Amino acid sequence: MTSIPDLTLNNGVSIPQLGFGTFQIEPQDTREAVRFALDTGYRHIDTAQMYGNEKEVGQAVRDSGLPRGEVFVTSKLNNGHHAYGDALAAFGRTLEDLDLEYVDLFLVHWPLPAVGDYVETWKAMEEILRSGRVRAIGVSNFQPAHLERLLAATETVPAVNQIEVHPYLTQDDVRAFGTDRGIATEAWSPIAQGKVLDDPVITAIAERVGRSPAQVTLRWHLQRGDIVFPKSVTPARVEENFRLFDFELTADDVAAITALNRDERTGPDPDTFNWIPD
Repeated sequence: MTSIPDLTLNNGVSIPQLGFGTFQIEPQDTREAVRFALDTGYRHIDTAQMYGNEKEVGQAVRDSGLPRGEVFVTSKLNNGHHAYGDALAAFGRTLEDLDLEYVDLFLVHWPLPAVGDYVETWKAMEEILRSGRVRAIGVSNFQPAHLERLLAATETVPAVNQIEVHPYLTQDDVRAFGTDRGIATEAWSPIAQGKVLDDPVITAIAERVGRSPAQVTLRWHLQRGDIVFPKSVTPARVEENFRLFDFELTADDVAAITALNRDERTGPDPDTFNWIPD
């Protein structure tokens, strides 16, 4: 079976560089999708309270028969729980829903800058880390200004920042800020919801190397050092997205794909997104 490379986070925890995402997978479909991904060879599963499928992710991990230490599980704090006590309680529910002994990585899902309480939230995350119920903590969708405020007011540097990254939104400034401070970048929406797959630069490279445009795009992420977790419920695509480690892009290929940047988002702008669920 293909061996997925691990990256070492800033607290020494190893994380598989390729994972399986569960965003927008309905709860009733999640268990089967995650089990198939684990059977295919994925060992990193990304979920969130907001996705509503933590229970099914946990069931799939337990049903897989794999030792708990062989599967890296990430979840994220929902936007309505940024207050210190609310964050602690919400993490407890995540652990209960997953029905796992611990979570490998727990993230603050959005900074919600108009709410302005993510420093308080991060202090709750630090308490969760001290409790031993999570191996690493991080953030998602944080911009450099959000991170600067966090680093100035708290003691723990986030292990990761999970942000939207793809060839049309390369996020070089955010990625560089993280690299300088030991914060790994995780890329969500890695193929821009399919928008980049018809790009002539990517399709030309794909034709030359005998791979699909999705594989080329995901390989671009890996060679830039991003942690990536494509999502699909189609078995053939799940398997295709896993076959990324028996070919390489040239430096010119990587540069050509990076040059496609348009600063074009498929999701919300973290500087203005302040949605809190009812």
